[in-house]
Amino acid sequence: MRRFEGKNVLVTGAASGIGRATAIRFAAEGAKVTIGDINAVGLSETAAMMASPPRVQPFDASDFASCKALVDAAAADGLDVVCNVSGMLKWGPSQDFSLDDFERILKINTTSVFAMCQAAYPHLVKSKGCIVNTASTAALQGIAYTIAYSASKHGVAAITKGLAVEWASKGIRINAICPGHVNTPMGNAPPPPGDVDWALVMRNAPKLTEGMCEPEHIAGLFAYLASDEACKITGSLFTMDGGQLAG
Repeated sequence: MRRFEGKNVLVTGAASGIGRATAIRFAAEGAKVTIGDINAVGLSETAAMMASPPRVQPFDASDFASCKALVDAAAADGLDVVCNVSGMLKWGPSQDFSLDDFERILKINTTSVFAMCQAAYPHLVKSKGCIVNTASTAALQGIAYTIAYSASKHGVAAITKGLAVEWASKGIRINAICPGHVNTPMGNAPPPPGDVDWALVMRNAPKLTEGMCEPEHIAGLFAYLASDEACKITGSLFTMDGGQLAG
């Protein structure tokens, strides 16, 4: 399929994991892709895997001027799709969790998403484009030991739904994907030290056999939600979690 022939697409968090797979998928479907991440080496590796050369723009999600500069670079020839994938995860017993880490997680995972959406707005008004954000199953259920991450992803869900209502009259669609456990460096981070009740952790394990998602599974959902096939979908949260939240 070449659903994005001639379209300009921005993918953040593209140095690895879901962002990398999403950038590769859009390029394979004909898009002109801009990739952003704080990891410049990882961006170069991603670029080498893509079907066509992307615009490569390192950026820092915690620096909102850097977020805007990334959007401006991506929109040099117009902008049709923004995929907000950048994020961080740190988890552990809440009674010991650093407030500085809590604040940083919210800044990178939540406030930067709003900054990216705000910067993209004038360009997407022109193209009648769309935004696909990355939330999480942690945006939909209480999950122990990930309170900062959960709060940040609840915020992404709220941003997604609120902007979808506010900007619908401008022709901009906004949706979010809520992945469960994905086979990425972030998703496979080692357990934290401290008092962790693993029964609480494992109650949210995927239910399907081999239920852990691969980045390519999530990338396919990004491509669908950005395509014309999803032209009547906005303000929705799409779960892909191997049955993690089914019961």
